[in-house]
Amino acid sequence: MPVKTEASTHFTDELHIISTWVFFFAGLPYLAAIAAIAYATLSGKPPMPFPAMVAVGILGATVLACYILLIGYVNSDAGRRGMSRIAWTLLAVFIPNALGIVLYFVLRKPRIATCPQCAAPLEPGFGFCPRCRYRLNPTCPACQRSVHAGDKFCPYCGGELGGEIKVL
Repeated sequence: MPVKTEASTHFTDELHIISTWVFFFAGLPYLAAIAAIAYATLSGKPPMPFPAMVAVGILGATVLACYILLIGYVNSDAGRRGMSRIAWTLLAVFIPNALGIVLYFVLRKPRIATCPQCAAPLEPGFGFCPRCRYRLNPTCPACQRSVHAGDKFCPYCGGELGGEIKVL
């Protein structure tokens, strides 16, 4: 079976890499919205009707909270992928209109895979582990070319694979 460069993850798995303090900071815009609505209401001359203030406050706080969570995700994910956390976080914060976050998602490195035998880090495209020489992709016993684990016949030489697919 070929080594995947990207592990399949779920949204909740990705949320778990964000630090807890980032969730705290993401909650602050909601407190600020509540304070702004209370101030505008108690000042005697609110700028708009109360239901509209609540809707605008919730919408604005949600957008700001999502932005903060995305910056926290960029920070954690950059470290997980072996990239500079500080540089990418600063780019995500200071490049306007969230273009820094978009740039991160376009230019980020693939996640680092590990050897199933010795857990050494592997770069995408490796056929063998550089530490223990473990074969990462199954091969045809006749022509020694890479095949998929579910193949019954070699797509290159037509040889029968059956149960003979070997990973050294």
